[in-house]
Amino acid sequence: MSAGIIERKEYLNFLMRHRGKPVIKVVSGIRRSGKSTLFEIYKNALRAEGVPDDRMISVNFEDIAFEELTDYHKLYEYVCARLTEGETTYVFLDEVQNAEHFEKAVDSLYIKDGVDIYITGSNAYFMSGELATLLSGRYVELRMLPLSFAEFCSVQPGGMTLGEKYERYITRSSFPYVAANLTDEADIREYLQGLYSTIVLKDVAHRGGISDLSVLESVIRFVADNIGNRLSPTGIANAMTSAGRKIDGKTVERYLRALEDSLFVYRANRYNIKGKQLLRLQEKYYLADVAFRFLLLGGRGLDVGHVLENAVYLELVRRGYDVFVGQAGRAEVDFVALRGGGCAYFQVSASVRDPEVLERELAPLKSVTDSYPKFLLTLDDDPNGDYNGIMRMNALRFLLGDPR
Repeated sequence: MSAGIIERKEYLNFLMRHRGKPVIKVVSGIRRSGKSTLFEIYKNALRAEGVPDDRMISVNFEDIAFEELTDYHKLYEYVCARLTEGETTYVFLDEVQNAEHFEKAVDSLYIKDGVDIYITGSNAYFMSGELATLLSGRYVELRMLPLSFAEFCSVQPGGMTLGEKYERYITRSSFPYVAANLTDEADIREYLQGLYSTIVLKDVAHRGGISDLSVLESVIRFVADNIGNRLSPTGIANAMTSAGRKIDGKTVERYLRALEDSLFVYRANRYNIKGKQLLRLQEKYYLADVAFRFLLLGGRGLDVGHVLENAVYLELVRRGYDVFVGQAGRAEVDFVALRGGGCAYFQVSASVRDPEVLERELAPLKSVTDSYPKFLLTLDDDPNGDYNGIMRMNALRFLLGDPR
């Protein structure tokens, strides 16, 4: 593997597992999360198996060299002209949402013999029912996030404690380029600021049809300052208006949707545990990379409990769970994680060494009467504990996938 490139083994395994299968492989994720690099890693794996370069066609729709291929007719013709009869050709289309009616070209290529198609996109258009409609349901999707804590730790220098690595993870950024290539704080901040500006201008404002960037950034800062808190568009509007930034709830709702579509923030809906149904109001929001919180808020970004909650939420999403905020009567469970008919409950706290805090954090989990696994995750570096079936463990070891 080349210097500066982090091999994302689980993501690579996903592509290898679906190689040659009659489905379109879709990789979605926030800008700079490593989608294009994943394609390069995958193409290197294909080369190692003897696949020649002329049987791999790559088009990046953010590269001006391919601008004319945003016309789906020309895209289709371009690819067809480079196919080899009787051989499998691997077609990689990066940031394909920039090509108008891309699905027409993709669908037409899909039905041709010997074409294995891989596409990426950096907005939630690829995480909605719209994609299933456009591609007639003939696809599998890999939802890509920036680096997990385990991936981040794999490229950190030796001699660091787990706590020191975690501090870097949340403050320096989990984006692959930063972790693998940057060490100077000024360089890291400059990279994050540039990435943030690009996401806000291109992926949020432009695609969301938002012209008032000042108000948009105020909403972003408010959300970043309130990760892990229950929020509603009306509540945000009222708080911002009280602070002198007049805005209405419908506008806030539109801005939040645009932030979700850019995959800059993730929304955790509330879930009635007993009734097993979604609740519509008072959702929670989490950042795709919590380092943006520190970029936007400076020293105010260090809210240890909510920052940890953000990291745990993203890890559960990485592991393939649908993640909700649990409501059990009057009690609130931080996360209800559903996957494949199974369920697990998670409570997250910076520390529970104070007996009163421990009891307060255990109470929501105790109020859940089913037999699914229940976990209390903290930053306390203590041996695991078992409270009548509720497992307390160190959150950092959980993020590493270490059950000890």
